[in-house]
Amino acid sequence: METENSSLKVNIGGIRMRNPVMTASGTFGYGSEYADFVDLNRLGAIVVKGVTSVPWTGNPMNRIMETASGMLNAIGLQNVGVDGFISEKLPYLRDFDVPVIVNVCGKTVDEYLTVVEKLSEAEGIAGIELNISCPNLDCGGMSFGVDANLAHELVKKVRANTSLPLLVKLSPNVTDISVIARAIEEAGADALSAINTLLGMAINADTRKPEIANVTGGLSGPAIKPVALRLVWEVYKNVSIPIVGMGGIMTGTDAVEFFIAGASAVAVGTANFVNPQASMDTIKGIQIYLEENELSSVKELVGSLKVDTESA
Repeated sequence: METENSSLKVNIGGIRMRNPVMTASGTFGYGSEYADFVDLNRLGAIVVKGVTSVPWTGNPMNRIMETASGMLNAIGLQNVGVDGFISEKLPYLRDFDVPVIVNVCGKTVDEYLTVVEKLSEAEGIAGIELNISCPNLDCGGMSFGVDANLAHELVKKVRANTSLPLLVKLSPNVTDISVIARAIEEAGADALSAINTLLGMAINADTRKPEIANVTGGLSGPAIKPVALRLVWEVYKNVSIPIVGMGGIMTGTDAVEFFIAGASAVAVGTANFVNPQASMDTIKGIQIYLEENELSSVKELVGSLKVDTESA
């Protein structure tokens, strides 16, 4: 493995990472799916797909389609369940020298707590990413992420039931994301992930039917990057805990823009489907930017946006 570059090291809510690039949940499977294309040991962290209290089959087909500069999906959090994850998927990940963060989903508070409690007792988990923002569930899920009081109560209860670093994934489908972010910080979260997908839909003009069986789905990819940057910037101005920025990151330059907006780390998502090496390319691109701009640490970029207050 290559010598670690100290300029890239970050600490996200107690999770020490060799670089600030992780994988976005739902786009990297359980890690093994990409092992033939990516040296998992070179990642800052692996965030596995959402895990629930029992196995979920997900939504009916068709549940994914390409859109202009992006992708629409309504997978519905299909997964093996927490017991299956711990017994079947986690042993493989333990063989790698990379922090493993588990995305946790549920429809009720009790479902979230069940998963968190089991993961907290398992070996080899570096942190939990609480998914309160999935737009593809009929109940629960995003309902927690769009209500500050519900978000606060859920995070507070989860915080009381685990000592693992706790990240919370924010929904962009809200009126004021800063209100939600502050409520989550006050409830005890160690970091925030921003953002999840934007709620969208696609229609077939010939059949006059929705392209996705679920009718609506989550829009991701480069199409949402401007929105994601704006929301990371708004969150950064209102909280003091670290932010993991995501939403349309394809290159190192994209990642740097998120750092400047206020993110301390980034997650590469939809880009993995287009280019399995996207995370590696992003790490390299960040390093090149630091060298070209004579910066000793990625931390120097965080929140460094220069705003002309007279014209803003």
